[in-house]
Amino acid sequence: MSAANDRNRLPWPALVGVLLGAAIMVAPLVWTLLLSLKSNSDLMRDSASALSLPYTLDNYRDIMTGSDVPRWLLNSLIVSTGTTVGVLMLCSLAGYGFARLDFPFRRTLFIFVLLGLAIPEQAVILPRHQLFATLGWHNSYPGLIFPGLAAPFGVFFMTQYFRAIPRDLDEAAMLDGASRIAIFWKVLLPLSFPAQATLGVFTFLGSWNDYWWPLISATTSDKYTLTVGLASAQMNYAQTSGLGFLMAQAVFASIPILIVYIIFQKQIVGAMAGAATR
Repeated sequence: MSAANDRNRLPWPALVGVLLGAAIMVAPLVWTLLLSLKSNSDLMRDSASALSLPYTLDNYRDIMTGSDVPRWLLNSLIVSTGTTVGVLMLCSLAGYGFARLDFPFRRTLFIFVLLGLAIPEQAVILPRHQLFATLGWHNSYPGLIFPGLAAPFGVFFMTQYFRAIPRDLDEAAMLDGASRIAIFWKVLLPLSFPAQATLGVFTFLGSWNDYWWPLISATTSDKYTLTVGLASAQMNYAQTSGLGFLMAQAVFASIPILIVYIIFQKQIVGAMAGAATR
């Protein structure tokens, strides 16, 4: 047992390198947290005061009582959750259709979907803006959610996952009299939970961190998402309550993402490991 442990143990230069890399990555986060716990008057005199006592929660109290951050947080939750649910539904149905059903031009349509991976979002921003302006959906939740439902990678991901499931399950269910919808809902969908969780996590994170489209579509502060709201607060730094307040906003905005990572860390690590071995 000890010999196996010795073989699995990192040599000390590699361990030092890993610890050094981790410290470099964590240092800005710790610095942001310390700044958020200091009064703005102390930081105006010297930002190095973040390394010394006393600390305070006044900045977080101000966020909850006198800022738009809770509203922006709610908007981000609604948009990210709506986008995630929609992507999971549409991509699962599309993936099932491409993987299991035979219909005219299936290969052509699948290639057409994959072409969406090669088209940058900036290339379609003008027609998208005109379309949503015509529909009157700017400054609305549908206007922020619907563009994210076009997820060609999600369709490809679910198609490949459904193709890997043996077709014997479909045939056995058909012998029992199950319809195509029943096979999808009761047989294949439960088996695809790992893929659903992985796709859901990455879709939620991508929607939460999206800045480009909310910046264009949301022009009133009551429809800002967190990314746009925090950016606007930083651009108007002279009108804010100070550096500590801005850092508290950044920490407050990262809490939901941290919760998602903690809950779904196995799916995230599994997805990364799977991508590295393919």
